[in-house]
Amino acid sequence: SIMNGLPARRVAGFGTTIFTEMSALALQHGAVNLGQGFPDFAGPAFVKEAAAAAIAADLNQYAPMPGTPRLRRAVAAQWEHDYGRTIDWQSEVSVTSGATEALCDVALALLDPGDRAIVFEPAYDAYVPDITMAGATPLPVQLHPPTQSQANWWFDADELRAAFEQRPKLIFLNTPHNPTGKVYTRAELELVAGLCQEFGVIAICDEVYDRLVYGNAVHLPLATLPGMWERTLTLNSVGKTFSVTGWKIGWAVGPAWLNTALRQAHQWVTFATATPLQEAAGAAIEQAAGNGYYAGLQSEYTERYTLLRGILEGVGLPTLPVEGSYFISADISALGYHDDRAFCRWLTTELGVAAIPTSAFYMNPAAAPPFARFCFAKKLETLQAAGERLQRLRR
Repeated sequence: SIMNGLPARRVAGFGTTIFTEMSALALQHGAVNLGQGFPDFAGPAFVKEAAAAAIAADLNQYAPMPGTPRLRRAVAAQWEHDYGRTIDWQSEVSVTSGATEALCDVALALLDPGDRAIVFEPAYDAYVPDITMAGATPLPVQLHPPTQSQANWWFDADELRAAFEQRPKLIFLNTPHNPTGKVYTRAELELVAGLCQEFGVIAICDEVYDRLVYGNAVHLPLATLPGMWERTLTLNSVGKTFSVTGWKIGWAVGPAWLNTALRQAHQWVTFATATPLQEAAGAAIEQAAGNGYYAGLQSEYTERYTLLRGILEGVGLPTLPVEGSYFISADISALGYHDDRAFCRWLTTELGVAAIPTSAFYMNPAAAPPFARFCFAKKLETLQAAGERLQRLRR
């Protein structure tokens, strides 16, 4: 039969993602969707106007394979301004169709079958499939939930060293971290940097939430630590920062040799990314530097976070600390639940609020703590509507 051995082994185990399942369930039950991570409010006018202007100016043909000069120059200038490092926009910045494509490019360009790559769990859901599609093996290192003595999610230095001793080629590091909201500290990053240099490992840093940092937390790119620029690719995008997740404009910043490798995959994956949206992304970065946009974004997100945290705590769902990103985790064991998937399905169908079970971010779901992830990239009235529905938990 033609179906024998289909699909290919590299994708056979994937199935439908929990995000697709929960969004469909939310739609079916008219639930307030705090599951999938995208805003339900408009992106800023100056960003949308730049895209419309680029289309009207007929910037509608293929972009150069590595990205449009305007966007790459804007990314380079921003990095230089923020971190004091001169970036060669032509050889050290590459544009991709979202940070999502960059992650896939990196895996395909740097991992051979039989190679290994470290991921911290819970891990954003693309890392393990990308490693798997490249024929490589993921090495999970646990982020442990906060304890009496540890105020935030933490990892065990010995566990991390043991993973490095398995001679991985790459480590994927996401800060601010999805789903936990952890922002890695300088001390943690120094530990990772030391191990990368000792074992000759390349770091892939996913920093798409770098503008969404709260309280006293400070975002620090691993690439800025001594000895790390030459072995680190830092990924970012406009989706989270400018509330345009559907544009899919991402980029990688790092040394020329790693950009060259990434482009060798990128040229056959998407070849080039939407031209007018690249131009608009460049304009957005240029303008945001001087118009106070980032400060406004941070204060608006702080307000959303504070509101949702209060709602969850008020209905008997203790929340875990959030330092960055636009997600907050709640401990469902307080309500007597231990199966997070069953809880999230029940919450969506019975109470009309969708969240994502934390076990979706683990290779072995049984290793996951009983937490649910709620997204607060929503209008205040959306969060309040969810709050009204969640009042039933108090009974």
